[in-house]
Amino acid sequence: MEFAEVVRRRHMVRRYAPDPVDPDVLDRMLAHAVRAPSAGFSQGWAFLRLETPADVHRFWTATTLDPDASNDWLDGMRTAPALIVPMSNKDVYLDRYSERDKGWTDRDESRWPVPFWHMDAAMASLLILLTAVDEGLGACFFGVPPESVQPFRREFGVPADWMPVGAITVGHPEPGGVPGSPVRRARAPLSEIVHHGQWS
Repeated sequence: MEFAEVVRRRHMVRRYAPDPVDPDVLDRMLAHAVRAPSAGFSQGWAFLRLETPADVHRFWTATTLDPDASNDWLDGMRTAPALIVPMSNKDVYLDRYSERDKGWTDRDESRWPVPFWHMDAAMASLLILLTAVDEGLGACFFGVPPESVQPFRREFGVPADWMPVGAITVGHPEPGGVPGSPVRRARAPLSEIVHHGQWS
């Protein structure tokens, strides 16, 4: 598939067919993810790969406050046969930029205008989403609620210095899935969001 077509077709899929995801495809998604840019080549990211029904169930149990909760979004997302949880580690970046070739001598977080540790993990996540489209699959990036982070860490043995930036469901899209916001909201035209030379 041509790259422009991959970008055009990318959308969030919220309901999946029961077919499993080929492990080789998940391998390619993660191999592409680590080709994302990384400040100072810090590579302060990690990915939890969940592809068995038991592990996927553990994720939903750990991150859903009410295990009996049911709504269109949650019921659809729970049909995904695979999940990837991208995580970032701030300390990796602070350590990297205190090394000699970066010129800083301490780990002062105030030098960072934005948290690049999260940004790099987010860019890696986009490569996972695009690879899913290229492989004929669907995917959806969504947030892990703050109150669910600790239960998630406990369930999967994730160290405290690793923060999930979100989670990605992966699977074969089921026709007629749960519609997302683009069904209700128009895409903003470039003329409203791109400013040439000066904001005006």
